[in-house]
Amino acid sequence: MSARTSKPHEIVERALELSRADGCVVIADEQSTANLRWAGNALTTNGVTRGRTLTVVATVDGKEGTASGVVSRSAVTADELESLVRAAESAARGAGSAEDAQPLVTGVAASPDFTDAPVETSSAVFADFAPALGESFARARAGGRELYGFANHELVSTYVGTSAGLRLRHDQPTGTLELNAKSPDRTRSAWAGRSTRDFKDVDPGALDAELAQRLAWAERRVELPAGRYETLLPPTAVADLMIYQFWSAAARDAAEGRTVFSKPGGGTRIGERLSELPLTLRGDPNEPGLEAAPFVIAHASGDDASVFDNGLPLAATEWISGGELKRLTTTRHSAGLTGLPVAPSIGNLILDGGEDRSLDEMIASTGRGLLLTCLWYIREVDPATLLLTGLTRDGVYLVENGEVVGEVNNFRFNESPVDLLGRAAEAGRTEKTLPREWSDWFTRAAMPALRVPDFNMSSVSQGV
Repeated sequence: MSARTSKPHEIVERALELSRADGCVVIADEQSTANLRWAGNALTTNGVTRGRTLTVVATVDGKEGTASGVVSRSAVTADELESLVRAAESAARGAGSAEDAQPLVTGVAASPDFTDAPVETSSAVFADFAPALGESFARARAGGRELYGFANHELVSTYVGTSAGLRLRHDQPTGTLELNAKSPDRTRSAWAGRSTRDFKDVDPGALDAELAQRLAWAERRVELPAGRYETLLPPTAVADLMIYQFWSAAARDAAEGRTVFSKPGGGTRIGERLSELPLTLRGDPNEPGLEAAPFVIAHASGDDASVFDNGLPLAATEWISGGELKRLTTTRHSAGLTGLPVAPSIGNLILDGGEDRSLDEMIASTGRGLLLTCLWYIREVDPATLLLTGLTRDGVYLVENGEVVGEVNNFRFNESPVDLLGRAAEAGRTEKTLPREWSDWFTRAAMPALRVPDFNMSSVSQGV
């Protein structure tokens, strides 16, 4: 009998029974996905997948300290389970002492549904969405637009068991919708995306209407040179920048003088004001509509994660509070090194504290500036300042006297999200959004639009 046909909690228990190490953590991820794809106003493919990945962390105590070994495999059969456990133990014995070694987490109440079957998605998740998408195809065809895109829904049930007694389980739904509209000659393009838990709160008709407006704006073309422009960044672009900043906020790296959050002369910039706006950047496992795992799930150790912290409870955390840097991400190990509170990474990110103004209202109060659609191909240039470079994509528009008057060429930008927070002149209403660049890794975000008076468009790009 294969591990896939056994219940996940049984696989976890069996792996723990087989362990001969001093400590053991077993993580079973049960995954199911459903997807739709379309092109040229017609559905092209749909499918459903199932899978399981098993991760075993073995810890071995020695004279020099505790070593750890981690091995992950998919499609493990019952006959292969013992070899997986032995491989993790062998990796631990062959490794040096783990710098992040800590006692395995204890004292966390077991999840009441730990022994329940995993949740699974199916094509039924698109029961209401698919017909509405078909209606959008008809409207787009009648309006001279071509729609391309995909919808993906994933459900992952994660089971965590440890030799220290933890038995935890979390179910994570993740849905993404990306819709691209093109003119028939392919010279004009516009994009919109949404993040969702169940596709009940996404309206493809509303998105198509938004894209139709953007294609209409693009009927007039204006060429602009590189330079600094007052720029309105929509929530999706803000999310991509804030997520990269969050990924770069490991306390140990900052304390060792290697990041933008390092304090000259030593230490970190915690306590410094990063924005004159009263903005708060935070994470909360229980944020409505953006719910994430309430405990640490670490398949590997790194600067901001430790396999020894698996099962550690997570709580609402403010990373920036009222414009002031308040927390950097820490494991139990790096918290001890830096003297900072334990603050593990959380699976969502929210920026709020702006005014209750929509992006349309911010456009209406703009004298002259640029309106972006999204950012693309973001790469780090300088970790000391967190200078990033990237491209605009699928529509940059010129705003004059409160109205969009045409589309301009795309640009390459060079900016630091930390600097942008300090220079932002206005933040609008926070709303759920899909980060386009990082949507394969991080989808649970809520951001406001930002007005930046001098966004650096460093060169002109020929991209669409």
